[in-house]
Amino acid sequence: MTTNIIDPVAFSIGPITVYWYGVIIATAMLLAITLASREGKKRGFEEDTITDMIFWTIPIAFIGARLYYVLFQLDHYIQNPLKIVAIWEGGLAIYGGLIAGGVTIYFYTKKKGISLALMLDVLAPYVLLAQSIGRWGNFINQEAHGGEVTRAFLENLYLPDFIINQMQINGLYYHPTFLYESLWSLVGVGVIIILRNRKGLLRQGEVALSYVIWYSAGRFFIEGMRTDSLWIGDFLRASQGLSLLLFIGAIGIWAYRRRDYPPKPYYLEGIKV
Repeated sequence: MTTNIIDPVAFSIGPITVYWYGVIIATAMLLAITLASREGKKRGFEEDTITDMIFWTIPIAFIGARLYYVLFQLDHYIQNPLKIVAIWEGGLAIYGGLIAGGVTIYFYTKKKGISLALMLDVLAPYVLLAQSIGRWGNFINQEAHGGEVTRAFLENLYLPDFIINQMQINGLYYHPTFLYESLWSLVGVGVIIILRNRKGLLRQGEVALSYVIWYSAGRFFIEGMRTDSLWIGDFLRASQGLSLLLFIGAIGIWAYRRRDYPPKPYYLEGIKV
């Protein structure tokens, strides 16, 4: 059976080649920034606060995402140093980007005297939305997939042909783990926004913690299905270990912060004036 594989190149202009991977990632980030900026205004942030912060956060997050990936594939990149900058071929680790971006946001909010907890709450669901969209870049590149399955298995999931066809790599079909994570993240966006908008439910900081709990739980199980995991030694998938730590840590921080008196303000109170 012949299949139609999606060309990873979106278009070319002279010597410049634009890849679908980059188009998808850029679209995801632009949408997240737009939505976060609107939400930030509702919660009392000045109009340009989000965009000014993102100006620093995105480049540093990209560096962190790539550095995280490269460090776990160091032998390969020592032998192929020019490949280190070839991000259009894939190889951006979400956790590396989140760590680097989170550190950047911490220092930015501290310098500006802005609530870190409220800022993270504003950003959280839209970062998860960007992750959901960004996984389709992995789909185009035929990466971040799971173990071998049959075409019949994929058809029984009622997947459209374009997904099934793209999951055929060198004559074999694979679990579309990119899709599992994309859908898990998309559902999480809806759940978090619904909870966030309920009065008297989530206190500031707990929206971001909900994001950590939701994403790390799903990533732990989905990572176990993947064939391209980054490993710590030969015994632990890096993303599974980090997901477990984040899941437990977020629950512990949530419980600890609930003991504070006076209690933290609710998310919907935003910046009190």
